[in-house]
Amino acid sequence: MEDYSEYIIQGEPDKRERVRNWMTAIGLQDVDDLKPSQYFLDTVKQNIEGKITLEEVRKLVDQYYTTKEGLQQEKRTEEADKVAVRIAELIAHKTFSFRPNCLASIHRHLFEGIYKFAGIYRDYNITKPELVLRGDTVRYESGNLISDTLEYEFDTEKKFSYKGLSMPEMVKHISRFIANVWQIHPFGEGNTRTTAVFAIQFLKHLGFEVTNEIFAENSKYFRNSLVRANYTNMQYGITETTEYLERFFRNLLMGEQNELKSRYMIVGTKWEENKKEDSTATQESAGSTQESTQETRKSTQEMILEEIRKHPFTTREQLAKVIGITPDGIKKQLDKMKKANRIKHVGPTKGGHWEIITE
Repeated sequence: MEDYSEYIIQGEPDKRERVRNWMTAIGLQDVDDLKPSQYFLDTVKQNIEGKITLEEVRKLVDQYYTTKEGLQQEKRTEEADKVAVRIAELIAHKTFSFRPNCLASIHRHLFEGIYKFAGIYRDYNITKPELVLRGDTVRYESGNLISDTLEYEFDTEKKFSYKGLSMPEMVKHISRFIANVWQIHPFGEGNTRTTAVFAIQFLKHLGFEVTNEIFAENSKYFRNSLVRANYTNMQYGITETTEYLERFFRNLLMGEQNELKSRYMIVGTKWEENKKEDSTATQESAGSTQESTQETRKSTQEMILEEIRKHPFTTREQLAKVIGITPDGIKKQLDKMKKANRIKHVGPTKGGHWEIITE
């Protein structure tokens, strides 16, 4: 959504909250490479503008998937639409009960009618190859120990006292707790989205003011940081670390501006070296006063397309932050892409979204 940050700042409080909730709900689908339908995006816009309620959005989306047009949509698109509505519902709720089976309640609410095992703990063991682990997997909890391990983690957290801790110490503890909960991986699918919703509710339960956009904009980083927080391979000198997850939560809770890039987490690479490469590239870009080459412009436009695919409601300011050029530079690229009929902006400046016309 163009000029979206200004729209959030100047909007009414309830409208700002709706916007943030929808951004999070849509952004979290990217964890599993799910994309919402155009019908869903149009319906969400009506809710943001206050024309329909959240409950009406749910009913319209459910009804859509009983129509011929809706039935033609891919199952993964249906999942993206329905789960996004349900995430928005949960993070809008003001109530939260901190207990081991709250994860099952969240999972059931999100995936009922989508997964047959919604809200049911798996009774089998799983592995998942991870890109940041170069194909290796986290050692998830055994299927027969899930209930006991959840009970232990929640009981331990209930007994923990935050009194006297500094904010960095709180962040470190919270990161370890959330990472431990995720590592249990109670369900066959949908664990990261369930953990993200739980984390938002848990932080609010602790009294933190949580703006959810960071989950929307960095959902894959969030998942990869959970992976690295639970991976050890002593043969190659790799130990589990919450440092990447802490950067995420320090941005969220302390207002820091840590870079959140998954490439820094890939085992066998050094964060400092990757950061130095990015810094050098930025300096070279800033120092150049000549017109960019066609190849560079194409690369920038591909990055813009990628962000629009993930976040149709994105703004110039958000694109600038992600891609690393100024908002004016983003505007020039967007104008060129619109003239080339690659993208279009649908709806008003402060209430529309982007659509990709041609790749």
